[in-house]
Amino acid sequence: MLFPLSTLTLLTGYATASQPQRLWPSPQLDALDAARFDQSGFNGNFLMVFTGLDRCDNFLFGGGSTGRSNAADWIRTAYHDMATHNVTDGTGGLDASIRFTAEKSRPENAGDGFNNTFQVLSSVANRYVGFADSLAVAAVLAIENCGGPEIAFRGGRIDAGEPNAPGVPQPQEDLETHIAAFTRQGFTPTEMIGLVACGHTFGGVQHTFFPDIVDELNDPEDMEDVAHFDSTSVNFDNNVAKEYISGSTQNPLVVGFNDTTNSDKRIFGSDGNVTMNSLASSPSLYASTCADLFARMLDTVPHGVQLTDVITPLPVKPANVEFTMANDTMLLGGQVRFWNHTEETAGTVQMLWDDQLGAIGNTTLGFAGAGSATGGKYTSAWYGFDPTGSPFASLSLDPAAGIQRLRFVIDGKLEDQGGVGFAVQDAYMFSESSCLYNSSVSPEGDVTASGRVDIAVRNGVNLTRVYLETVTQDGEGRIVIVEIDIPRPEQRIAVNSAYSLWSLNTTSVDEFTIGAEIDGQTYSTTQLRSVLDSDFLPCGV
Repeated sequence: MLFPLSTLTLLTGYATASQPQRLWPSPQLDALDAARFDQSGFNGNFLMVFTGLDRCDNFLFGGGSTGRSNAADWIRTAYHDMATHNVTDGTGGLDASIRFTAEKSRPENAGDGFNNTFQVLSSVANRYVGFADSLAVAAVLAIENCGGPEIAFRGGRIDAGEPNAPGVPQPQEDLETHIAAFTRQGFTPTEMIGLVACGHTFGGVQHTFFPDIVDELNDPEDMEDVAHFDSTSVNFDNNVAKEYISGSTQNPLVVGFNDTTNSDKRIFGSDGNVTMNSLASSPSLYASTCADLFARMLDTVPHGVQLTDVITPLPVKPANVEFTMANDTMLLGGQVRFWNHTEETAGTVQMLWDDQLGAIGNTTLGFAGAGSATGGKYTSAWYGFDPTGSPFASLSLDPAAGIQRLRFVIDGKLEDQGGVGFAVQDAYMFSESSCLYNSSVSPEGDVTASGRVDIAVRNGVNLTRVYLETVTQDGEGRIVIVEIDIPRPEQRIAVNSAYSLWSLNTTSVDEFTIGAEIDGQTYSTTQLRSVLDSDFLPCGV
């Protein structure tokens, strides 16, 4: 349905939401928002969906009852990565340097949990949320979804290009050495006690890597011989402090057979048990203390790294927005998330849009699915950009009209980011005229192919450059974007009355997005594509 732009005055009957703290789109912040808050359910985070973090006793790298958990590995990895920080010279900190073999192989980093963690993160890290940010997200999700408090999360960490200097405290070191190490990291002796007590609500010590601390347990429910720090090792609670104060603890770093490695006993008792008594007597104090210390731990980064503000969820956030040209039809796919809503509270949801011809479009959106975060504390309602709500369906549009910006009406309230709307660009997009010349698979399983990538560009737009973007890693394992320019056509090849084609022949089978420079601004599409996709029909068909 289309109606004149003047009809916008009729929309003032809707209640209008206040402008959010940040505006969509902001690719990095939107990606951090998704990693942080789209945890379970529709569009759920890979860390939650693939690893089964909704079951906090789950361990991805072992069958049966291993005595280990993903959550414990992720939190330990985050601390060990941060522990290289030096407040004096600004080096070290949470920068994913522990992914380097030279750092992982140090005695201070014994165990396979670091390899396990980065094997998972390699499927999560992307151009906007690198390995260091992904590690911080993993720790936050582990804490929050296993009974812990909400953690103030910031993004913007920069992945290290080399190992950091040694500096992780070790169990056999004396108290003075531990105090010096935590002071170097930026924590006081009291905060040292708190951070150790917070981290040791999860996990334990494994015999395989620490035989001088833990004996073989011969426990069929603990096949990897993990002596746990407390009796609830897969849940966040203050039992590590309560059991220590009551004298009932089995913490192997408190009551271990080798007193030289009873580092928790020395740390916990270093102030006469004042801090541990406080943490043991008040679950709420323990939770708030840990929320603060965990956030500070994750925000400890090398000098010069500028973190974002604390990431908060946008009340209304479009996602996976993608235009596609199909001959004489423009297709718009995507979804929109309504934070702290359910299908019932959202009611009827409408999407409005301003087109390029001065009219307004309107459609009712269908419910696509529900999401949740922080162990179910928060819910979100997702709607697809068409009446069915299907995440695979698209809205059909007139290419000449296109779209400039979106607005939404939910439960009778207009959501338009304080009047500016949700800006989208239809200046360029993938064209379904793209095609596959040929493909083959060698006996060794190597795939080769060649195809043509067509990009539809709106006539009259000041577009100076279009290129394919492929995500890869440099020699130090940092995520980088490789750009392949698409040549400007010598003659106009019309797709329809409003768009023309830019084309590139390629033999790459790597996934790509499409970038462009328009009026001095840089844009990128969201959907990953490859010439091997079903979108690429055989050329000439």
